[in-house]
Amino acid sequence: MAKILVIEDDKITAQEIVTELGQHGFEVEWAGNGHEGLERALSGQHDLITLDRMLPFMDGLAIVTALRERHIDTPVLMISALSDVDERVDGLRAGGDDYLVKPFASEEMAARVEVLLRRRNLAGRQIVFRVADLELDLVARQASRAGRVLDLLPTEFRLLEYMMRNCGQVLTRTMLFESVWGYHFDPGTNIIDVHIGRLRRKVDTQDLPQIIHTVRGSGYTLSEHF
Repeated sequence: MAKILVIEDDKITAQEIVTELGQHGFEVEWAGNGHEGLERALSGQHDLITLDRMLPFMDGLAIVTALRERHIDTPVLMISALSDVDERVDGLRAGGDDYLVKPFASEEMAARVEVLLRRRNLAGRQIVFRVADLELDLVARQASRAGRVLDLLPTEFRLLEYMMRNCGQVLTRTMLFESVWGYHFDPGTNIIDVHIGRLRRKVDTQDLPQIIHTVRGSGYTLSEHF
């Protein structure tokens, strides 16, 4: 039975989430403010966290940032009334795995939880990925190239993980956006190119062969041979 932590200050919304997830067979724990939520989340004993963006004492962005800085990789579904693209991007960049806007349908919330849990279970089947001299350790949450540890932000780590899982495949911007950020691709944003550029500067340093490649007109690929 998956154990889920619900961090939500609105009692009505919290009860809705707890009830829906309980009906799906999950063990659910509730924290009503930011401080309490972070304290419980730091235990690392939960399979997933639903996290309200606006909380008393400590907001959701600060909580997910604190978790990722401590290398706690529990999947986080951020839930918020703030629906602007910039707000969603901020939440995902901070380390959230998905973002759900209020008001929401309980069934959709539960479905997103199930998808994140399924993704985590699949990820657990392989712990370390290697492509040439690039290595990604999911347990240690650490990436290295030619023996040198890479200083990756949480989103960069997830992006690199997705590309290594699909090594040799051409990954479109839509595929990257929906798989790493978790919502539909906005063709008006350059967020993919910005993050690929940052990741490439850390992975493909001047003294090493290029491993992240641009496929003109299609997207990107990570491959030892291109």
